[in-house]
Amino acid sequence: MCPNEVTNALGVPKLENKISQAKAKLLVEYPYFGTIASKLEFVLNEDIQAFKSDGKTVEYSSDFLQKVELGALEFVLANGAMHASLAHENRKNGRSGWLWQLATDYAVNDMLVENGMQRPDEASYSKRFSGLYAEEIYAELKEDILRDELEYEAEDVNDVQESEQKSEQKSEQKSDNANSEQEQGERLLEEQLFEEFTKSILDAEEKRGELPHAIERFFKLKRSGKIDWREELKVALDKFHKDDYLLIPPNKKFLHLGIYLPSCVSNRFKLVIAIDTSGSVDEKLLNAFLGEINFLMSLMGNYQIDLLVCDEKIHTHRTFYSGDSLEYRVEGGGATDFKPVFEFIDKELEDTKLLLYFTDLQGAFPHANPSYDVKWVSPIKGDVPFGEIILLEEEIASC
Repeated sequence: MCPNEVTNALGVPKLENKISQAKAKLLVEYPYFGTIASKLEFVLNEDIQAFKSDGKTVEYSSDFLQKVELGALEFVLANGAMHASLAHENRKNGRSGWLWQLATDYAVNDMLVENGMQRPDEASYSKRFSGLYAEEIYAELKEDILRDELEYEAEDVNDVQESEQKSEQKSEQKSDNANSEQEQGERLLEEQLFEEFTKSILDAEEKRGELPHAIERFFKLKRSGKIDWREELKVALDKFHKDDYLLIPPNKKFLHLGIYLPSCVSNRFKLVIAIDTSGSVDEKLLNAFLGEINFLMSLMGNYQIDLLVCDEKIHTHRTFYSGDSLEYRVEGGGATDFKPVFEFIDKELEDTKLLLYFTDLQGAFPHANPSYDVKWVSPIKGDVPFGEIILLEEEIASC
């Protein structure tokens, strides 16, 4: 083996491969961070000790990358993804740039730790700032500087701010001289497109109910808005319709690029639906509900549905598979007792993960909480001892 081959085997290509592996792992475990990180540029910089991110690039030293574990490298990628997502947030409001960057870094890293990620020792972190917003951390750091509790190169905060302002002004002047108006316009367009990209990923993950914990400290979410019952139903199904991902064998699509992504193995998705056929149930809404189930399940490809028709007792049990049309025959019309459905599931359908129970919520509930998730699909609001209610609104269902 020649010297060049030794360098290639142990140098930059090996580091790039490690980054690719961490990206793939992050994409599976934390889709929001992984998707954003896939768009970032990673630059080798031997003038730094570990890593840093400015919202556009993630710089790293080879010594750091060689010794860091894969889990901690995921943390670095997620940190870069968050700084990129926040680069266009209008929250700086005249604050000192470097101090605001540090405060944001503390807040981001605290959030990543809360999500169970493996923090490298080099990352900015303090339990003192746990649960705080970047604005609160900034205020505390500024007070520390004024009280000389932290050691900085500058003698006081005013010198630091004035020095940075001058530095930023010089940088802007150089940038203005070096770049034409066309280049500035292209850069602005690129930033706007990336901002739209990050917002679309945030919205998509919020709809799926898979946003990272405590992400609301950094972004305004839409959770307070009115949610379509169809969207709630889709989120409920998506949560349990998870394909399995295996690293062996890897996905062959990107192997030629040296990127090892997990291969996908699809398992049969099993769902239990119980329909309350007591006299008070609105059949028009029931048909809308079943029609939506039919549509959503058709997108999943490989599924099994156990359909229970009941009032105070179970009248029919039918099993549907991929491609079958979800149909039922109305039987019952009496009082409502929810317990027979749960008893049947415990005896006959032990591997149940999710039960969708269509009902008006007027009946006798079981005393014990089941081991699986329950979604009560109802046209009215009510109190339930366990599970969650998906409100099936008539004006939406009839359109």
